[in-house]
Amino acid sequence: MRTRSFRRLGATLLALAGIAAAGVVAATPAQAAVFSTYGSGVNVRADAYLNSAIVRTLPGPTSIDVDCQKFGDHVTVSGGSSSWWAHVPALGGYVTVAYVSIPEDKLPGVPECGGGNPDPGGDITLATVQAMFGSRIANPSLVQQGLPSLNQAMRDANINTPYRKAAFLATLVHESRLEYNIREIGDTRLYGGRGYIQLTGDFNYGPAGRYFGIDLLGNPELARSLQWSAPIARWYWTVARNINPYADALNMGKVNAAIGYPAGAEDGRRCDSFKNAIRVLTGSVPGGIICTRSKMLTGDTTKLTATQFTSLAGNPGAKG
Repeated sequence: MRTRSFRRLGATLLALAGIAAAGVVAATPAQAAVFSTYGSGVNVRADAYLNSAIVRTLPGPTSIDVDCQKFGDHVTVSGGSSSWWAHVPALGGYVTVAYVSIPEDKLPGVPECGGGNPDPGGDITLATVQAMFGSRIANPSLVQQGLPSLNQAMRDANINTPYRKAAFLATLVHESRLEYNIREIGDTRLYGGRGYIQLTGDFNYGPAGRYFGIDLLGNPELARSLQWSAPIARWYWTVARNINPYADALNMGKVNAAIGYPAGAEDGRRCDSFKNAIRVLTGSVPGGIICTRSKMLTGDTTKLTATQFTSLAGNPGAKG
């Protein structure tokens, strides 16, 4: 829980006392709760994501009637931060709770919009990944196009539990924004990053090609084709590495090390995405998530064989 400024708490008292702030909205709808925003230039968006259309901008502190709240993009401002967004029917959209005058980061006593969470036992949908990752889903139509092949790859890889799905999708959204045909920006190497998993290096293109019976060394662009991008991600997750056990143990430190980049701030960002994904799939975030790595796994592990990496990483449930 974060600490709010006295100015924001004062605005809350004004709202509770019924003193109207600038731009008061229409009469309170049934089941709505009244709060107040603070500051000026606060955007009302069509959905709970920063890339959603702006439907209105509030000129100053405003009393808002909220009927539900939705988990979306994380917003940090001078007065606090929150990943929750207040739905305001009279304004036709959502206001980040970071700009609502309360001491909490989630509106007290306000139900979640929709009243439930996606079924973790079914296929992943566009709505699911948008709820998980918000504005990281930069090209929804392209993500939607690739989902059938990605869901099939997940079934083939036994990525069939909330923890496994969350780890896999959190990894891919940071590798490729869940766009099957992406090429690593600025990477002109013949065997540079391609596809969902950003396959890199002849030491990966060669074995992956042999596994599927295709010539990836001779035609590396196949790695970002709709036909092969998802199967290659599955191959890396289960053959080049054995990552499911790390997801089962809630050990994103080892998941990130298995992907093969040096430890740093990116580990924390991916762990946050993992937590968001679990929250969407299960309704809560479990304790015991490991976000950091041991010293043995802080370097670039890309060129290790599956056996070498497993020997270095040790017990999936151990820290790092």
